[in-house]
Amino acid sequence: MPKPVSPACLQDDPGPALAGSGFPPAATDSDPALVPPFAGLDPDCVLGALESVGFIPDGRLLALNSFENRVYQIWLDDGPAPMVVVKFYRPHRWSDDAILEEHAFSHELDQREIPVVAPIRLGEGGTLNCHRGFRFAVFPRRGGRAPELDAPETLEWMGRFIGRIHAVGALARYQARPTLDIASFGHEPRDWLLAHDFIPPELLAPWRAAVDLALEGVERCFERAGDVAHLRLHGDCHPGNVLWTDQGPHFVDLDDSRMGPAIQDLWMLLSGDRAAMQRQLADVKQLALRVVALAWRPHKTPLSMSRSST
Repeated sequence: MPKPVSPACLQDDPGPALAGSGFPPAATDSDPALVPPFAGLDPDCVLGALESVGFIPDGRLLALNSFENRVYQIWLDDGPAPMVVVKFYRPHRWSDDAILEEHAFSHELDQREIPVVAPIRLGEGGTLNCHRGFRFAVFPRRGGRAPELDAPETLEWMGRFIGRIHAVGALARYQARPTLDIASFGHEPRDWLLAHDFIPPELLAPWRAAVDLALEGVERCFERAGDVAHLRLHGDCHPGNVLWTDQGPHFVDLDDSRMGPAIQDLWMLLSGDRAAMQRQLADVKQLALRVVALAWRPHKTPLSMSRSST
């Protein structure tokens, strides 16, 4: 698999706190964290970025839901597809190497016929590009509807593919992307909020007591779980990142992919009221057993499997 080529005009790597948890280091007057990250990303810039890599947009674009990044569906005037999806990465959140690792993992999954929407290789095999200081990637447009998570067969079908994602994810480790742990998802965000006075003074004491109690509970859970294997995850496997068709699911947006335990890609499948989540949890328990079995089969077992063979 050719290694994606990194563009030469991009921002410096983010600091450790920003790369690991999404919380920036302490800001100063000259800190880029104080500048609105997408202030210069107007429609001309969006369309110009696509033109810079050889596409011909017809002028129509539609902003899609995205919290960290900016994502647009853009119609083309000419080309093999009527439209593409372009993702502009939030400045200073991920290093180039971290984004390229995510892209490489997506292509690794796609080559094994696992339904993940991977970025398009452009030019000399590159997937990460730059226009007017904004890093971006172009993806094929895939349609679909939300999965029906109250149907056990839906959870089982998704579980087969999540298991295959994890089987591939267990074959190697990320080098530039972080690990899901208590420090990056608990202590660092708490410390950042406290250091930047985000908590109103009258709520500070009860808020801190509640957070400390929650983190103590999380630490006990980690201790009880023991030495849990970490692998490359989807990282944000909630229903909004799963598009369902009559042929089954396909997964989008690996932007939060990182090293972590397999359960991270399972618990977000629970939704609804308590009774609904209890029913789903029973299905997810069976799903989890399937995931573990698939993830730890001998690597000689083919990972490119049709639905009927799983």
